[in-house]
Amino acid sequence: MTQYLSSVIKAGKNESYDVELAEDLLKANEERAAANRNWFKAHGIRVIEVIGSVGTGKTSLIENLVKRLRNRFKILAIAGDLGTTIDSSLIARQGVEVMQINTGRECHLDANLVSKAYAKIEQVKADLVFIENVGNLICPSEFPLGAGKRVVVLSLTEGQYMALKHPLTIMAADVVAVNKMDLAGVLDVNPEALVRDIVRVNPKANTAMISCKTGEGISKLIKLLELQE
Repeated sequence: MTQYLSSVIKAGKNESYDVELAEDLLKANEERAAANRNWFKAHGIRVIEVIGSVGTGKTSLIENLVKRLRNRFKILAIAGDLGTTIDSSLIARQGVEVMQINTGRECHLDANLVSKAYAKIEQVKADLVFIENVGNLICPSEFPLGAGKRVVVLSLTEGQYMALKHPLTIMAADVVAVNKMDLAGVLDVNPEALVRDIVRVNPKANTAMISCKTGEGISKLIKLLELQE
Protein backbone atom coordinates (compact mmCIF):
# COMPACT_ATOMS: atom_id res chain seq x y z
CA MET A 1 0.00 0.00 0.00
CA THR A 2 2.91 2.37 0.69
CA GLN A 3 4.10 2.24 -2.92
CA TYR A 4 0.60 2.93 -4.19
CA LEU A 5 0.17 5.93 -1.90
CA SER A 6 3.56 7.30 -2.92
CA SER A 7 2.65 7.11 -6.59
CA VAL A 8 -0.61 8.95 -5.94
CA ILE A 9 1.14 11.69 -3.98
CA LYS A 10 3.57 12.27 -6.85
CA ALA A 11 0.71 12.47 -9.33
CA GLY A 12 -0.20 15.96 -8.21
CA LYS A 13 -1.70 18.18 -5.53
CA ASN A 14 -5.27 17.35 -6.53
CA GLU A 15 -4.77 13.72 -5.59
CA SER A 16 -4.06 14.33 -1.90
CA TYR A 17 -7.71 13.84 -0.95
CA ASP A 18 -7.65 10.38 -2.54
CA VAL A 19 -4.65 9.46 -0.39
CA GLU A 20 -6.34 10.64 2.81
CA LEU A 21 -9.52 8.80 1.88
CA ALA A 22 -7.64 5.56 1.25
CA GLU A 23 -5.83 5.86 4.57
CA ASP A 24 -9.09 6.55 6.40
CA LEU A 25 -10.78 3.53 4.82
CA LEU A 26 -7.92 1.22 5.74
CA LYS A 27 -7.77 2.55 9.31
CA ALA A 28 -11.54 2.19 9.77
CA ASN A 29 -11.38 -1.37 8.47
CA GLU A 30 -8.50 -2.27 10.77
CA GLU A 31 -10.46 -0.95 13.76
CA ARG A 32 -13.54 -2.94 12.76
CA ALA A 33 -11.40 -6.03 12.19
CA ALA A 34 -9.97 -5.68 15.70
CA ALA A 35 -13.52 -5.44 17.08
CA ASN A 36 -14.50 -8.56 15.12
CA ARG A 37 -11.49 -10.43 16.44
CA ASN A 38 -12.38 -9.52 20.02
CA TRP A 39 -16.00 -10.57 19.49
CA PHE A 40 -15.00 -13.94 18.06
CA LYS A 41 -12.57 -14.53 20.92
CA ALA A 42 -15.12 -13.55 23.55
CA HIS A 43 -17.59 -16.04 22.09
CA GLY A 44 -15.06 -18.86 21.69
CA ILE A 45 -15.36 -18.94 17.90
CA ARG A 46 -12.54 -20.03 15.62
CA VAL A 47 -12.52 -18.13 12.33
CA ILE A 48 -10.56 -19.13 9.24
CA GLU A 49 -10.40 -16.77 6.26
CA VAL A 50 -9.64 -18.30 2.85
CA ILE A 51 -8.42 -16.10 0.01
CA GLY A 52 -7.12 -16.82 -3.47
CA SER A 53 -7.65 -16.09 -7.14
CA VAL A 54 -10.68 -17.31 -9.07
CA GLY A 55 -10.34 -21.01 -9.83
CA THR A 56 -7.62 -21.86 -7.32
CA GLY A 57 -9.94 -24.12 -5.30
CA LYS A 58 -11.08 -22.02 -2.33
CA THR A 59 -14.57 -23.50 -2.32
CA SER A 60 -13.27 -27.03 -2.86
CA LEU A 61 -10.88 -26.57 0.04
CA ILE A 62 -13.64 -25.44 2.37
CA GLU A 63 -15.75 -28.40 1.24
CA ASN A 64 -12.89 -30.76 2.10
CA LEU A 65 -12.39 -29.17 5.50
CA VAL A 66 -16.10 -29.21 6.28
CA LYS A 67 -16.40 -32.91 5.40
CA ARG A 68 -13.69 -33.77 7.89
CA LEU A 69 -14.67 -31.38 10.67
CA ARG A 70 -18.48 -31.19 10.62
CA ASN A 71 -18.83 -33.91 13.27
CA ARG A 72 -16.52 -32.06 15.67
CA PHE A 73 -17.58 -28.47 15.19
CA LYS A 74 -20.76 -26.49 14.62
CA ILE A 75 -19.75 -24.85 11.35
CA LEU A 76 -20.91 -21.75 9.52
CA ALA A 77 -19.43 -20.92 6.13
CA ILE A 78 -19.58 -17.33 4.86
CA ALA A 79 -19.24 -17.13 1.09
CA GLY A 80 -18.18 -13.84 -0.47
CA ASP A 81 -18.90 -13.26 -4.14
CA LEU A 82 -19.73 -10.42 -6.51
CA GLY A 83 -23.24 -11.57 -7.28
CA THR A 84 -23.81 -15.35 -7.38
CA THR A 85 -24.63 -18.04 -4.83
CA ILE A 86 -22.73 -20.80 -6.63
CA ASP A 87 -20.05 -21.29 -3.98
CA SER A 88 -22.44 -21.15 -1.04
CA SER A 89 -24.66 -23.75 -2.71
CA LEU A 90 -21.70 -26.09 -3.17
CA ILE A 91 -20.65 -25.77 0.47
CA ALA A 92 -24.24 -26.19 1.69
CA ARG A 93 -24.29 -29.66 0.11
CA GLN A 94 -21.98 -30.75 2.92
CA GLY A 95 -24.75 -30.26 5.46
CA VAL A 96 -23.55 -27.07 7.15
CA GLU A 97 -25.08 -23.63 7.49
CA VAL A 98 -24.00 -21.07 4.90
CA MET A 99 -24.32 -17.29 4.74
CA GLN A 100 -23.95 -15.50 1.41
CA ILE A 101 -22.43 -12.02 1.17
CA ASN A 102 -22.57 -10.43 -2.28
CA THR A 103 -20.35 -7.38 -2.72
CA GLY A 104 -21.66 -6.12 -6.06
CA ARG A 105 -18.74 -4.30 -7.65
CA GLU A 106 -16.39 -4.58 -4.68
CA CYS A 107 -13.51 -7.02 -5.19
CA HIS A 108 -13.19 -8.08 -1.54
CA LEU A 109 -15.01 -8.49 1.73
CA ASP A 110 -14.34 -6.00 4.49
CA ALA A 111 -14.54 -6.18 8.26
CA ASN A 112 -17.82 -4.28 8.41
CA LEU A 113 -19.54 -6.77 6.11
CA VAL A 114 -18.29 -9.64 8.26
CA SER A 115 -19.65 -7.96 11.40
CA LYS A 116 -23.12 -8.31 9.85
CA ALA A 117 -22.78 -12.05 10.39
CA TYR A 118 -22.85 -11.85 14.20
CA ALA A 119 -26.57 -12.62 14.38
CA LYS A 120 -26.26 -15.60 12.03
CA ILE A 121 -23.31 -16.97 13.97
CA GLU A 122 -25.28 -16.75 17.22
CA GLN A 123 -28.35 -18.30 15.58
CA VAL A 124 -26.33 -21.27 14.32
CA LYS A 125 -24.34 -21.45 17.57
CA ALA A 126 -21.26 -21.83 15.40
CA ASP A 127 -17.89 -22.47 17.00
CA LEU A 128 -16.02 -22.66 13.68
CA VAL A 129 -16.49 -20.16 10.85
CA PHE A 130 -14.95 -20.33 7.41
CA ILE A 131 -14.93 -17.11 5.39
CA GLU A 132 -14.36 -17.44 1.66
CA ASN A 133 -13.29 -14.07 0.35
CA VAL A 134 -14.01 -12.84 -3.17
CA GLY A 135 -11.75 -14.41 -5.80
CA ASN A 136 -8.82 -11.99 -5.80
CA LEU A 137 -5.25 -11.96 -4.53
CA ILE A 138 -4.74 -8.21 -4.35
CA CYS A 139 -7.41 -6.27 -2.46
CA PRO A 140 -8.18 -8.77 0.34
CA SER A 141 -4.62 -8.60 1.65
CA GLU A 142 -5.16 -4.97 2.73
CA PHE A 143 -8.54 -5.54 4.37
CA PRO A 144 -8.26 -7.89 7.37
CA LEU A 145 -11.57 -9.27 8.57
CA GLY A 146 -10.69 -10.23 12.12
CA ALA A 147 -10.17 -13.92 11.44
CA GLY A 148 -7.92 -15.93 13.69
CA LYS A 149 -6.06 -17.43 10.75
CA ARG A 150 -5.76 -16.56 7.09
CA VAL A 151 -5.21 -19.25 4.46
CA VAL A 152 -3.95 -18.19 1.04
CA VAL A 153 -4.67 -20.73 -1.69
CA LEU A 154 -2.26 -20.85 -4.61
CA SER A 155 -2.73 -23.27 -7.48
CA LEU A 156 -0.07 -24.92 -9.59
CA THR A 157 -2.15 -23.91 -12.61
CA GLU A 158 -1.31 -20.26 -11.87
CA GLY A 159 2.37 -20.87 -12.54
CA GLN A 160 5.52 -20.97 -10.48
CA TYR A 161 5.92 -17.31 -9.54
CA MET A 162 2.69 -16.40 -7.73
CA ALA A 163 4.38 -15.92 -4.35
CA LEU A 164 6.83 -13.42 -5.84
CA LYS A 165 4.13 -11.64 -7.84
CA HIS A 166 1.88 -11.19 -4.78
CA PRO A 167 4.24 -10.66 -1.83
CA LEU A 168 1.82 -8.54 0.23
CA THR A 169 -0.74 -11.34 0.15
CA ILE A 170 1.80 -13.97 1.12
CA MET A 171 3.13 -11.78 3.93
CA ALA A 172 -0.40 -11.56 5.35
CA ALA A 173 -0.85 -15.36 5.34
CA ASP A 174 -0.67 -17.71 8.29
CA VAL A 175 -0.85 -20.74 6.02
CA VAL A 176 -0.29 -21.05 2.27
CA ALA A 177 -2.02 -24.03 0.66
CA VAL A 178 -0.53 -25.02 -2.70
CA ASN A 179 -3.42 -26.74 -4.45
CA LYS A 180 -3.80 -29.08 -7.44
CA MET A 181 -0.77 -31.19 -6.61
CA ASP A 182 -2.48 -33.96 -8.59
CA LEU A 183 -1.50 -31.99 -11.71
CA ALA A 184 2.16 -31.58 -10.76
CA GLY A 185 3.23 -34.27 -13.20
CA VAL A 186 1.65 -32.59 -16.22
CA LEU A 187 2.36 -28.92 -15.54
CA ASP A 188 5.64 -27.17 -16.21
CA VAL A 189 5.80 -25.96 -12.61
CA ASN A 190 8.27 -26.82 -9.86
CA PRO A 191 6.27 -27.08 -6.60
CA GLU A 192 9.43 -27.09 -4.49
CA ALA A 193 10.58 -23.82 -6.09
CA LEU A 194 7.18 -22.29 -5.37
CA VAL A 195 7.47 -23.31 -1.72
CA ARG A 196 10.96 -21.80 -1.54
CA ASP A 197 9.54 -18.52 -2.82
CA ILE A 198 6.78 -18.63 -0.21
CA VAL A 199 9.34 -19.12 2.57
CA ARG A 200 11.51 -16.37 1.09
CA VAL A 201 8.61 -13.89 1.15
CA ASN A 202 7.16 -14.98 4.50
CA PRO A 203 9.37 -17.27 6.63
CA LYS A 204 6.65 -17.41 9.32
CA ALA A 205 3.96 -18.85 7.05
CA ASN A 206 3.28 -22.58 7.16
CA THR A 207 2.88 -24.36 3.84
CA ALA A 208 0.73 -27.34 2.88
CA MET A 209 0.92 -29.08 -0.48
CA ILE A 210 -2.63 -30.23 -1.17
CA SER A 211 -5.03 -31.62 -3.72
CA CYS A 212 -8.68 -30.91 -3.13
CA LYS A 213 -9.46 -33.57 -5.74
CA THR A 214 -7.59 -36.45 -4.08
CA GLY A 215 -7.51 -35.19 -0.48
CA GLU A 216 -3.72 -35.09 -0.40
CA GLY A 217 -2.38 -32.83 2.34
CA ILE A 218 -5.74 -31.90 3.85
CA SER A 219 -4.95 -33.63 7.16
CA LYS A 220 -1.69 -31.67 7.40
CA LEU A 221 -3.55 -28.44 6.69
CA ILE A 222 -6.04 -29.20 9.45
CA LYS A 223 -3.16 -29.62 11.89
CA LEU A 224 -1.55 -26.38 10.75
CA LEU A 225 -4.87 -24.65 11.43
CA GLU A 226 -4.93 -26.22 14.90
CA LEU A 227 -8.18 -28.00 14.10
CA GLN A 228 -6.83 -31.52 14.63
CA GLU A 229 -9.11 -34.36 13.58
